[in-house]
Amino acid sequence: MSKTPVKAPAAKKTASSGKAPARAATATAPAAAAAPAAAAGNRFTERFGPATPKTTELPKPPMESTKSATKVDPKLANAWKTKAGRDLSEPELLAMPEGEYMNDKQLDFFRARLQALKDDLLSNAGETTEHLREDTTVVPDPADRATIEEEHALELRTRDRERKLLKKISQSLARIDAGDYGYCDETGEPIGLGRLLARPTATLSLEAQQRRELKQKMFGD
Repeated sequence: MSKTPVKAPAAKKTASSGKAPARAATATAPAAAAAPAAAAGNRFTERFGPATPKTTELPKPPMESTKSATKVDPKLANAWKTKAGRDLSEPELLAMPEGEYMNDKQLDFFRARLQALKDDLLSNAGETTEHLREDTTVVPDPADRATIEEEHALELRTRDRERKLLKKISQSLARIDAGDYGYCDETGEPIGLGRLLARPTATLSLEAQQRRELKQKMFGD
């Protein structure tokens, strides 16, 4: 009686050995599929998702540059101590300490400026008078005569404005002598050196002047 060889274990072994790579392939397949999905999700989030706030440092306010820009030259700030008021320049006057507002040096500076302006206006008025006397000859051409008359009228209007300015200059000089120059007539506050340099005959501060002009526009007074 012959014995038949049993091949079942070999088949089972090959079957088991054949299933092992299939399981490994099926296990790695979801991971490989998840990687592109995750990459696509990241790209979608970066493109359409809410922007993540970036921590950027805010620029510091230029405090040092502002201080350096407004820093006064010591030579200008101390020039008033060794110079007469009428010899000071405008930068030297503006560089003076705020506590020295309308001291003797500043009053002397504005007195000299107002007096020079007054002398200049009086000189212009004298020249206008001489000019009008020279042009009294009769011009036969009507067009030329009309041109000369128009020039005279314009010159007389200019002299009339200067006459009003002369009155204000005299009042300002009187205010200097009385010790009221440089202060607002309405509020009593300092008018400021900058405004006085631009308009030496000013009697109102900038704010008071703006309020007065606004009232004149509203009420026509």
